[in-house]
Amino acid sequence: MNLAKDKAKYLRGKGYSYRMISEELGIARSTLSNWFKDQPFVPNKKVLNRIQYGPIKSAQRSHHIKVLEIEKLKAVGVKELGRLDKRDLWCLGLGLYIGEGSKSNETIRLINSNPAVVKLAIRWFKEVCGLENKNITMAIHIYPDNKEKECIEYWSNVTGLPKNNFRKTQVDRRTGKLSRKKGKLPYGTAHITIVSRGDPLVGVKLYRRINGWIVGALSQA
Repeated sequence: MNLAKDKAKYLRGKGYSYRMISEELGIARSTLSNWFKDQPFVPNKKVLNRIQYGPIKSAQRSHHIKVLEIEKLKAVGVKELGRLDKRDLWCLGLGLYIGEGSKSNETIRLINSNPAVVKLAIRWFKEVCGLENKNITMAIHIYPDNKEKECIEYWSNVTGLPKNNFRKTQVDRRTGKLSRKKGKLPYGTAHITIVSRGDPLVGVKLYRRINGWIVGALSQA
């Protein structure tokens, strides 16, 4: 019996798997299987640990690969989009308003909880609709586990709106809904409402213009 087979037999007798013996001695697993197929085998602690944690490590590797792919494709998407010009902003904000804005009672209102989306809406109202801070009010809707002052501070920082632009905070105390939402919206939901301050061009007339943009966009879609 050659020296390699002696070493392999010793390791197999100590409970090592074909894979581990192959990694240690460089012998093909098919050869090891042929040598020891009739030899009783009791796996040792190292083999059992590898069996137990192998799927976890495999899952971790798969997750790592997935994360890398997500980041790579995200970077590709950012590059493909490029920089937004004013018309891009107009269409992007209009799409946001179609999805999240009010279309009744001739009231301009938009609701969202994503800070990036809310920030985009404020920019759209200012740069496309020609509004100023005085025309933009906000009310936040929160749950009992939210802290009102922290939420107002947060949304003021996100939007650049002064705190005196914030209306009365609404607290949702419905117990069934609270259990589903607890912890998911740490700063609540922002409700943006446009006020005319006596200027009809940024009140009802602006609402009707926005409605015209929507009709024009959807008729061409």
